[in-house]
Amino acid sequence: MAGPGDTIVAAATPPGTGGIGIVRISGDEAPRIGARILGELPQPRVAELRSFAGADGEPVDKGIALYFPSPGSYTGEPVIELHGHGGPTVVALLIEAAVANGARLAEPGEFSKRAFLNDKLDLAQAEAIADLIGSGTAQAARAALRSLSGDFSRAVNELVGQLTDLRVHVEAAIDFPEEEIDFLSDQQLLQRIDDCAAAFENLLATATVGRVLRDGYQVVLVGKPNAGKSSLMNRLSGEETAIVTEIAGTTRDILRERIDIDGLAVELIDTAGLRDNPDVIEKEGIRRAREAMANADAVLWIQDATDGDVPEIDERVADGVPIVVVRNKIDLVDAGPNDDGAICLSATTGIGLDALREEIRKLAGYKDLGEGALTARRRHVDALRRAADHFEAGQKALREMRAGEILAEELRLAQQALGEITGAVSSDDLLGRIFADFCIGK
Repeated sequence: MAGPGDTIVAAATPPGTGGIGIVRISGDEAPRIGARILGELPQPRVAELRSFAGADGEPVDKGIALYFPSPGSYTGEPVIELHGHGGPTVVALLIEAAVANGARLAEPGEFSKRAFLNDKLDLAQAEAIADLIGSGTAQAARAALRSLSGDFSRAVNELVGQLTDLRVHVEAAIDFPEEEIDFLSDQQLLQRIDDCAAAFENLLATATVGRVLRDGYQVVLVGKPNAGKSSLMNRLSGEETAIVTEIAGTTRDILRERIDIDGLAVELIDTAGLRDNPDVIEKEGIRRAREAMANADAVLWIQDATDGDVPEIDERVADGVPIVVVRNKIDLVDAGPNDDGAICLSATTGIGLDALREEIRKLAGYKDLGEGALTARRRHVDALRRAADHFEAGQKALREMRAGEILAEELRLAQQALGEITGAVSSDDLLGRIFADFCIGK
């Protein structure tokens, strides 16, 4: 973190016109700068109506001023907050006044980064702030709030504690080489291993759902022209997002719409129909369709049930990306028993849409965990999986070679991977990447 005297300022409210505009100042010089703008500091943690002076000392606004002494503030440093009127000019003048008196403009996420570095938040909690701000569903917002409150961090730290106890038990036994040790007959050790394995399984399942809650699930609709992709997208979203006509090739570009499936934020992507010999514009649309498929979480291959010559899937997707065959327009045909795994529906009547929604939930691995849901990021899931891999490698070494030393080392590596989640183990490069995604005033 920057040294003493390095004081930052930024707007804590979004750009544009609104009822209130908040400017936040944090750092050792914040009280002095606040006194220059306000005349004198308000009482700590007491909202006071004050006149705000600009860089030239002349009044530019009147509003609520707050002073939070160190360490009882969001960042752990002295903090001044100016709650004025929400015009962009007023906010700019207040920031200009703070800079003129010795502050500098904050970098993205720098307030939260200072809170982390001053032990006001751990890294997972700091990330949960951005997740709460950017949550796409009410379920995601509640999950982010629980992570911000420390529930996810506590679960990680409890697992670290279990690994520590197990590691101490193993290393204590290793310290007595003159004694013959049969680890596999140590029931206390085996019980601790089972407890750790169950904790890994539960936390990984929770984090996987949390990652989907945070990032959403991207589903691309592809198929031949006039298969009903646009009609299906409109039906699922409840909006007339895509133009629907009888003319093949109506959709020329990528269309996106977000929907909420029982708390799961799903981004639907409608694409140009895939066919041979397209015109120049349609050809570009097909190129973009294939690009969207390459980045999708799942692909819905839409087929026209009235077409006697149902096309086979002849497109490539990334490894591991599921393709679901969807037969549309079944209201126009005599649909017999379906035994090939395809989902049969009608975008016009709504028949079969619930089955499609359930299939998307299943593909995403999404479960409504209720009050147990937490928000998580891809890096959290990756760190948990690496930790679980080390733990399993240690189990295998113990089971096959009775190698307590290898188990102890794998447990240490598992602890290290888990430490990356909360920031107990971190690097400047990692911190830079994480906080660069925050808004300026956070």
